[in-house]
Amino acid sequence: MTSISIKLTAPRLLVTGMICAMLTIPGAFAQEVATPVAGNGTADEIKQFCTNIADAARDQRYVLQKKELADLQAGVNERITLLEKRRAEYEDWLKRRDDFLKQAELGLVDIYKTMKADAAAGQLELVNPEIAAAIVMKLPPRQSSLILSEMSAEKAAVLTNIISSASDANTSKEPS
Repeated sequence: MTSISIKLTAPRLLVTGMICAMLTIPGAFAQEVATPVAGNGTADEIKQFCTNIADAARDQRYVLQKKELADLQAGVNERITLLEKRRAEYEDWLKRRDDFLKQAELGLVDIYKTMKADAAAGQLELVNPEIAAAIVMKLPPRQSSLILSEMSAEKAAVLTNIISSASDANTSKEPS
C-alpha cells in the first residue's frame, strides 16, 4: 500500500515543485496561477518542497543573469574595438588628405605667382571663393592687389570679405 501512495504523491510533488520553481522566477507568469486544491498533508509537502528549492532557483537565476551580463559586456567590448579601429583608419585618411591639400595649395600658389594678374583674376573668379581667397592671401601683397584690381568688383568684394573675416579675432576657429 505504501508503494501506491508513493506513486500517487510523486507526480503531485513533481508538479508542485515545478509550480514553485516557476513562482520563484520573476515574470515567469504574466497572470496569476491558481494553486491546486489539496488536503493539509499535501499543502505542507508543497510548502516544504518550495522552501527547499527556493535557494537553488535563486542561485540559478543569478548564474543566468551573470552569463547574460558577460555576453553583453563582450558585445560592448567588440563594438569598442571596432570603433577604435575605424577611428584610427579615419585619422590616417584625414592626415593623408590634409598633407595632400597642403601640397596642392602650395603648388597652386606657385602657379598663380607666375601668372599675369589679368589671367589669374579671370581664373580665380571661376574658383570657389574660399579657395580663391586662400590663394590670394598666400601671394605677395603687390601681386594680390593687382589680381583683385583685375577682378569684377563683386568677386573682389567677396574675396576681401573672406580675407578680412579670416583675420578677425572674434571669428570662431571651429566650424559651426
